[in-house]
Amino acid sequence: MLNRRSVLRGLAAVPGAAALAGLGAGTARADFETVIDPTADRGAWEGWGTSLSWWAKAIGPDPKLADALFGRGTVQLLGQTLPGLGMNIVRYNAGASGTNSIGGRTMKPAPSIDGYKQIEGYQLDWFNDDPSSTSWNWYADANQRDMMWMARDRGADIFELFSNSPMWWMLRNDDPRGYDAGWTSNLQDGNYGRHAAHLATIARYAHDHWGIDFRSVQPVNEPAQPWTPETGRGQEGCFFDPGQQARLIRETRAQLDARGLSWTEIPAMDENHFDDALTNWNQFDSDTQQAVGRINVHAYRTETRRDLLYAAAAAAGKPIWMSEYTDGDAGGMTIARTIGYDMRWLHSTAWLYWQIVDNNNGGTYGPIELVDNQLGLVNTKYYVLAQYMRHIRPGMRIIDSGHPDVVAAYDRSSRKLAIVAANHSEGQYIGFDLSRFTTVATDGALVDRWYTSTAGTERYVYRNDDTILHGKRFWSWFDAQSVQTFEIGGVDL
Repeated sequence: MLNRRSVLRGLAAVPGAAALAGLGAGTARADFETVIDPTADRGAWEGWGTSLSWWAKAIGPDPKLADALFGRGTVQLLGQTLPGLGMNIVRYNAGASGTNSIGGRTMKPAPSIDGYKQIEGYQLDWFNDDPSSTSWNWYADANQRDMMWMARDRGADIFELFSNSPMWWMLRNDDPRGYDAGWTSNLQDGNYGRHAAHLATIARYAHDHWGIDFRSVQPVNEPAQPWTPETGRGQEGCFFDPGQQARLIRETRAQLDARGLSWTEIPAMDENHFDDALTNWNQFDSDTQQAVGRINVHAYRTETRRDLLYAAAAAAGKPIWMSEYTDGDAGGMTIARTIGYDMRWLHSTAWLYWQIVDNNNGGTYGPIELVDNQLGLVNTKYYVLAQYMRHIRPGMRIIDSGHPDVVAAYDRSSRKLAIVAANHSEGQYIGFDLSRFTTVATDGALVDRWYTSTAGTERYVYRNDDTILHGKRFWSWFDAQSVQTFEIGGVDL
């Protein structure tokens, strides 16, 4: 076991440790230090997750992939040994597409949108609302549904049903990619209640027949975007202005209540970024805001003010989910920064990846690549996500980390503190001040750590032999562009 003196001697010998030169007993410090403050409690963490469309449709029920994404064991996948991410939240997409004909009408474009982005809907026509009638096909969309069951069987316990577009036959132009003129809703005016009933019926059927209780039902997705067949990026989508969104929220609430699902929440608004979400929220009347159980938002414009949306949500007593995000950085440092910013300034209680398996026209967007509807490479981004997802667990309390590139969570039952830190600059020692906790393990105790270097070769490597508590402080070396997790036991608030 390394003692304090040998650790300090070792630090001075490491390149880049000039800031530690001349350290003596009681004066040890890092190049940079942050204070972890347990008195600033950000609330209980609900978890991590992903949407299932479109990748689950493309791949189908793959047990090993489900183990990697939703389990927490060690998995052999694609010739690699992977740590299971342990995601516990699943967003299930109610599709808008179909190949049937209704009185000569067919979906446009037929028969598909963009391959795996076409999700087959359950309601075939408007002739009968009874889910046991021939107007419904509950065998549709088997791949996505089977993956949802696999996620549940591996520990996922929060499920959300969401819609990118109403069913094609409810639309003005029969095209679930959007209306021909932007900034115009494609949903026929007389079908708002029908769209809400469609979603509520799926939620009730899932409760009765699938062993799935959707905690929430989201009737729109990025509604402020000008969805058209030309600009819709080959996917389902539908524009709704704030008044139309409010109408759908109220209709969905009524339809859920009518089916005995009063406990099912309606989130709003799953906007593309924070500014649109805030603008739309402020245009809702008080009754609509009251009907909303949670604010969902996507993090695609990272330069905008997360704190303003949080302030509005807090004033209304609504929690926030960061319900969709992806980026083209295969290394993972961009997503590390986004997670840190979302948790520090948005105060999100859950964080969900969009396509956990994805390859967007040659750009690497997914932690695991999708190539010709088959699993491809596992990118470094996967291991960066493991740093957060495996250690910041549901039920832990998110506390103030002192810096946007550091996330801290405390588990009272196990007296464990977890810290995940990302270093975006050159190599340096980062220190952590735990002096605001009443008890911190034992002076000289070794700290468990897991390390991923996006610029090097280390991928979620575990060590327990070189990072030591000095009273209520510790520090560790971070290579440039690296992420590291620490777990400290015996911690009391």
